[in-house]
Amino acid sequence: MQDNYIPEAVQENDPDYLGFIRSVKQSTGIDLALYKEAQMKRRLTTLRNKNGFETFSAFYTAMTADKKLFYEFLDRMTINVSEFWRNPNRWEVLRDSVIPELLKTNNRLKIWSAACSTGEEPYTIAMILSDLGLLASSSLTASDIDDGALLKAQEGLYVDRSIKDVPPDVASRYFTNEAPMLRVSDQLKKAVKFKKQNLLLDSFEANHDLIVCRNVMIYFTEEAKSDLYLKFSKALRPGGMLFVGSTEQIFSPARYGFEAAETFFYRKL
Repeated sequence: MQDNYIPEAVQENDPDYLGFIRSVKQSTGIDLALYKEAQMKRRLTTLRNKNGFETFSAFYTAMTADKKLFYEFLDRMTINVSEFWRNPNRWEVLRDSVIPELLKTNNRLKIWSAACSTGEEPYTIAMILSDLGLLASSSLTASDIDDGALLKAQEGLYVDRSIKDVPPDVASRYFTNEAPMLRVSDQLKKAVKFKKQNLLLDSFEANHDLIVCRNVMIYFTEEAKSDLYLKFSKALRPGGMLFVGSTEQIFSPARYGFEAAETFFYRKL
């Protein structure tokens, strides 16, 4: 991928936003040009206007001096919307089919929740592993680019609506009521290693059995998606699985070294 890639529409029509993209990449390593331009620009324009800035140049200057504003920018950029057991039937497939298949060749699973947002996804994985008696013997890492999201994940405190899809018997075992919030159990918190990571820039650890990256790829350009699928493939062991979101079907998975397994699950060849 070219280091100086900028969408043509931005180059031609909005030098202010182009300058913002370049400044953000230079200072943070975050490359906004790899996100779908119309969606990202609309989202950030709303944030800029809400904070009273007429140009992206002025907004950038302000957010480099104000950590709270910078974290607000990260929150808006990374779309931190998540729920436990989102699309429950896919998690049932993970529990009932995918994990048993992975255990046939490795009884100590290495799992990564990529772009984990505020932690609902890795904690869902941890619940499943715990119920299968695999939590202590598994390695579970979760990463995100947003420091604020990672802090919320590590705190483990959530609004009650976030567990609406969690089976009631599971919720009763892994959450305690701290009205008006719910707190995830210490058992799960101790099992997840959270870290900061830029998927588009940073290298990945190898030999994962399972990588979960859901409802994130839809925000990237086709070029960025292609690069990421190749990186995920290299980060999986042969036979390992990539679990994607319900709107993120991979077309021609073989070009990335995958084959379709279950719906929204892809096996490394």
